[in-house]
Amino acid sequence: MSLGNAPTKAKRLLQPASWRLSTRLVAVMMGLLTVICVLVGMVSYAALSMTVNSQLDSTLTQAAVRTTAFYTSSSTSGALPDPLNARATSAGQVSAVLSNGVVHYAGILSSSGTRQQLTNADANILAELSTNGDFSSRTLSIGEYRLQAQAIPNGDILITGLPLAATEQTLSTLVLSIVLVSVAGLMALGWAGTVIIRRNMRPLGQLSETATKISTLRLDAGEVALGPRVPDTAAHPGTEVGNVGNAFNAMLENVSNALEARQRSETKLRRFVADASHELRTPLTAIRGYAELLSMTEPLSAEGQTALGRVQDQSVRMSRLVEDLLTLARLDEAQQSTNGMDTSTKTMGVPTTVNLSPLVMEAVRDVQVSTPSHHWSIAVPNEPMEVMGGDTELRQVLLNLLSNAAKHTPPGTAVHTSLSRDPHGYALLEVSDNGPGIDPAFQKIIFDRFSRADKARTGTTGSTGLGLSIVQAILRAHRGTVEVSSVPKNTVFTVRLPPLTPPVVNQSFSSIS
Repeated sequence: MSLGNAPTKAKRLLQPASWRLSTRLVAVMMGLLTVICVLVGMVSYAALSMTVNSQLDSTLTQAAVRTTAFYTSSSTSGALPDPLNARATSAGQVSAVLSNGVVHYAGILSSSGTRQQLTNADANILAELSTNGDFSSRTLSIGEYRLQAQAIPNGDILITGLPLAATEQTLSTLVLSIVLVSVAGLMALGWAGTVIIRRNMRPLGQLSETATKISTLRLDAGEVALGPRVPDTAAHPGTEVGNVGNAFNAMLENVSNALEARQRSETKLRRFVADASHELRTPLTAIRGYAELLSMTEPLSAEGQTALGRVQDQSVRMSRLVEDLLTLARLDEAQQSTNGMDTSTKTMGVPTTVNLSPLVMEAVRDVQVSTPSHHWSIAVPNEPMEVMGGDTELRQVLLNLLSNAAKHTPPGTAVHTSLSRDPHGYALLEVSDNGPGIDPAFQKIIFDRFSRADKARTGTTGSTGLGLSIVQAILRAHRGTVEVSSVPKNTVFTVRLPPLTPPVVNQSFSSIS
């Protein structure tokens, strides 16, 4: 893969519309599960946070009551007592007394039971607390604390606080547990969902595989057997996918029956054409012979001679039409029974090695003699251009293409014939002209039987519309192809034939005009 295409392909992969259906289903499922996990985590966190904070506030209230009772009973002697000396004071508890705007005894009870003094910054934070008994959280030098400042009867403010570390640790443990469980659950459900979805989507894959096999069959002509079918496991009615598979099989059965009916009809028609063509050869030959005999032995008037000449011309034209029909019928019959070069063997006999270079030169010279009103030119390689096939049939291909250019272009048209090899080693024969061109709509049916040239390409003689059909049929028997491209002043018929030898590099050409 080139580096230039990498960003485009990566961008395409990021677009959900280009994903497989199973991938999109797994992605949607994972997205919904992720949202559910987030919502459950948020609700669980909020519920636990409310519970532990409520418990902490309750514990802090009880500690404040005990401290207030101790401070009130001990302050009757006149001196301010240390509130940390109250009974049941827990380790980590903060206590302080705000008297006349001055903080006294601001300290914390350490885990060893000793008193630890708070800093001046902590004392300032404690002095700013609201004295209406509300709970508030503050960050002291020793950590996060939940604090309560409450006025007592003698006018002093008693401040009590408990650490938030245990509460925060509980909530952090909950968050970590939720994340780990959610990730593990999503991974397990993602794997299980992928397996289940792909297993249930497998019938669609079998349907796609069957459709792909059908798409590679040649359905345009010849006998066609639509063998592939969706397996019964994927075509069981009752489920959505099964209904699609069953309907697809029913459609294939209908198409197969239609193709068989078409094939039977075509076979009858071709047999009739072949039989009729064969039977018409004898009477047409007799008509031509008697017409020639009359012209040589019987004295006829000028009008009689003209009428007899017309009879001879039309009998020759009809004989040519019959021969073309018979040729096509034989090619069709061979195409139905065999394939590839076996077809040419059946139709032409044993194929031989044919050198196209002299064949092209001879064909062009023959047409040049019969149609001197056009300008003919050739370009062929000096080395042999050999293919496997029939000499007579390939010569007919050349003559049909050249005569087609002569018939459907005005006098003075330049017709150029070239022979070369394409990059894949195929023999490449091109017949081009600078005539008025072929209508784009007619190019689509130009190789169909009895297709007449469009009015833009004028002709001087009648055309049966079978010449290019014969060209295509012969080339198909040789495993070759023929194509046409046409614009005004440039019409090109391109013939490709399989190589007999590897392609020749650095070809040199000899040209004649």
